[in-house]
Amino acid sequence: MDTVRHNTGSLNGLSLAGPGDYYGLMKPRVMSLVVFTAMVGLICAPAPMNPFMAIASILCIAVGAGAAGALNMWYDRDIDAVMSRTKKRPLPAGKVSPSSVLAFGVVMSMVSVLGLSIAANYLAAGLLAFTIFYYFVVYTVWLKRRTPQNIVIGGAAGAFPPMIGWAAAGGGITSESLILFVIILLWTPPHFWALALYKQGDYGKAGIPMMPNVKGAKSTRLQIFIYALVLAASCAYLATTSLGSSLYIAVAGLLNLTFIVLAFKVWRSHAGDDVMGLDEASLYKVKIGEKAARNLFAYSIIYLFALFGIIAASHLLSGLGV
Repeated sequence: MDTVRHNTGSLNGLSLAGPGDYYGLMKPRVMSLVVFTAMVGLICAPAPMNPFMAIASILCIAVGAGAAGALNMWYDRDIDAVMSRTKKRPLPAGKVSPSSVLAFGVVMSMVSVLGLSIAANYLAAGLLAFTIFYYFVVYTVWLKRRTPQNIVIGGAAGAFPPMIGWAAAGGGITSESLILFVIILLWTPPHFWALALYKQGDYGKAGIPMMPNVKGAKSTRLQIFIYALVLAASCAYLATTSLGSSLYIAVAGLLNLTFIVLAFKVWRSHAGDDVMGLDEASLYKVKIGEKAARNLFAYSIIYLFALFGIIAASHLLSGLGV
C-alpha cells in the first residue's frame, strides 16, 4: 500500500531549529529503550569491558539509534503530517528542513559506526551499521507501507541493540545474545498492535497497513494473545542459559503472567471494533472499549524495561556470589 508523498520540503517560513528540535528527531523515547537493552547486553557479556570504552560504546549506539530515527522521520514526513500523534514532530511542524534532517541522519550514522569500531570492535560496529540500514531501508522504505507484517519483520531493527552491546564487550554472537534478540522481536508485535487497535483511524489516514486495518481487530486481538504466550516461552528458555537464575525466574514469571493476563483481556475485549469512535488525540486517553488495548500498550513498555533490568541485576548479583 503506497501513500502519495507530499513535498513537505517546500515549507515556507521555517523557524530556526534549536538543539531540542534535533534531539526530537532522534526519537528519544525509542532511543532510551534501545540504549537500555544495549547496555544490558554489554553488562551481561562474558568479557568485562573497560568502563570508559563501555560508556563510549553505549553513546555510539545511542547516536546510531537516533540517526536511524532521524532518517525514518525524513522519509515518513508526509505520513507524519497527517497522523495526530506525529504531526507535531519537528519536520511536519516546519521547524527543520528535510535536507537538514537527511544530512543530520547520514552524518550521525557514519559517526556512530566509526566511533563504535574504535571504542569496541568491528563486529559491534558492523551490527550497528546493519541495524541502521535495516530500520531505514528494510522497515521504513520497504515494509512499513506495503504489508501488515511490517512490525513483525521490521521489529528486528529494535531487537539488535542487546546483540550489539554483547558484541561490543567482546562477547561475539552467542545463544544468550540471540535469545535476547528473540525476546524483543516477539515483544514488538503485541506492543505495536495494541496501539494500532485504538489508532486505526490514524494509520488509515496515513495509508499504513497495520494489522487491525488489514486483517481486522478480532484477528489482531487473537494474534496479540498468541504472541504473548510465545514471548513467555522465550523468556522461560532464557532461564536455561547462563543468564538464568532463581531471581530472574521469579520476576520474569510475574512479568510474563501479567502480560498474558492483559493480552487475554485484549483478546476478549472489543478493542478496535469501533473505528469511528476511536479517540486519536492522545496515546493514553481512550474510550472505555479501548482501555484493554491501551493498558497492554502502556504495560508492555514497563515490561521490557523491567525484564531487561532483572536480567542485568541477576547477572550482576551472581557475579557477586549472591
